[in-house]
Amino acid sequence: MYDVMILGSGPAGLSAAVYASRAGLSFAVIEKDYMGTGQIVYTEQVDNYLGYFGIGGFSLGEKFREHAEALGTEFIEGEVTELSRTDSGWKILLSDGNNVESKTVIYALGASPKKLGISGEEEFSGRGVSYCAICDGAFFEGKTVAVIGGGDTALGDALYLSKTAEKVYIIHRRNELRANASLVKKAEETENIQFVPESVPLEIIGAESVTGIKYTQKGTEKNMNTDGVFVAVGSLPNTSLLSGIADLDNRGYIIADENCITSADGLFAAGDVRTKVVRQVITAAADGANAVVSALDYINK
Repeated sequence: MYDVMILGSGPAGLSAAVYASRAGLSFAVIEKDYMGTGQIVYTEQVDNYLGYFGIGGFSLGEKFREHAEALGTEFIEGEVTELSRTDSGWKILLSDGNNVESKTVIYALGASPKKLGISGEEEFSGRGVSYCAICDGAFFEGKTVAVIGGGDTALGDALYLSKTAEKVYIIHRRNELRANASLVKKAEETENIQFVPESVPLEIIGAESVTGIKYTQKGTEKNMNTDGVFVAVGSLPNTSLLSGIADLDNRGYIIADENCITSADGLFAAGDVRTKVVRQVITAAADGANAVVSALDYINK
């Protein structure tokens, strides 16, 4: 039986691995994707992680993993399908039928992209509809694309796409953007980016692939010709495993404060899955450290 089982190999999980190693705990990291480093790999450039200004998201994720590996972290590849309490801790069942047991669990499974829920979105997924500009942007060189959203991710995607696409539209619901001021300024100064404010997508249209999008702007229905639609409207926490196990808020996030302690005995939440004001790489890494400190205190008691 392990002292700590860390679910997820994003910044929160890898940070937890570093601190668990330094605390002398027996632990392992369960990751769904081989050599995973979390959603940070989808970020073209990170300007706000202390000490690594301008680093690519993939490169930063690799550094996190290399750090954890250098401290002897054990990685178990597999998808967690069930969590259950035992007399001595937790039992974690994997999709391949294997299971592991641990005194404590640090739940750091992050979040997944939120969908628009409009007609054509599922139909054209992979045929013009994407949730990752860095993954699919190269397919739209010299073409017209629309980015849906008004936060940091949406503007970051638009700026990335503007380097190769002929035209980039940013469709967002409000008149004002939620993204940080520096991203907004960069987007405003980019000639081939055009904002489409106070607009709500209605339908993605096409034949073999996407050819356009229907939307309303200030109550008026309009059509836009576009070769691709990049959805960046937020994320949903990957907490379905915890239904009936730990307290979640009305959006599905695990209720836990800075100490990462949840309502379930011996279960700790770290990263984007827990209730918090700021969801950034640096706060996820901090959660990983705090979760291990709380887990160690729990074990000692």
